[in-house]
Amino acid sequence: MDPDLVVVEVVGVRRHPTVDENVVLLLDPDSELVVPILVGPHEAGAIAAAQAGVVPPRPMTHDLLRDVILAEGDQVQRAAITRLEDGVFYAELLLGNGARVDSRASDAIAVALRFGIPVLCSAEVVAVAGVEVQHEDSPDDDVERFREFLDQVTPEDFETGDEPGER
Repeated sequence: MDPDLVVVEVVGVRRHPTVDENVVLLLDPDSELVVPILVGPHEAGAIAAAQAGVVPPRPMTHDLLRDVILAEGDQVQRAAITRLEDGVFYAELLLGNGARVDSRASDAIAVALRFGIPVLCSAEVVAVAGVEVQHEDSPDDDVERFREFLDQVTPEDFETGDEPGER
């Protein structure tokens, strides 16, 4: 594998709250950065369907592409997001015969999911476009912190110096 590429996890498709657009989230587990990529509604549906294991009654575009590649006796060896220019993510598919096919990032992700291969991303793209995600505490975490507080607190910690009932 190219040392400039890292394996990313396709976290899923979400609605971006501020621009009301679909966004696919890619997580680099090593840096814990998430790369958000805006995608169209059809591509969002194709990615979400592949992640959910939905098999449509008739082939959708990415299914058709997979079927054509397989019918030609080939495979997709690699799907990589290679660069980011002027807010546009570029990707490529590397076929088993050595051919490199230019692709939109969303299409490369959808195809990779259909072939069951990892999605790769340029380390530079992760560094430039990746954002840190704030992890929300679970209720169990809150309870554990409160228990730790109770273990360390004493009644004197609550004394104000005022007599009871005075304000």
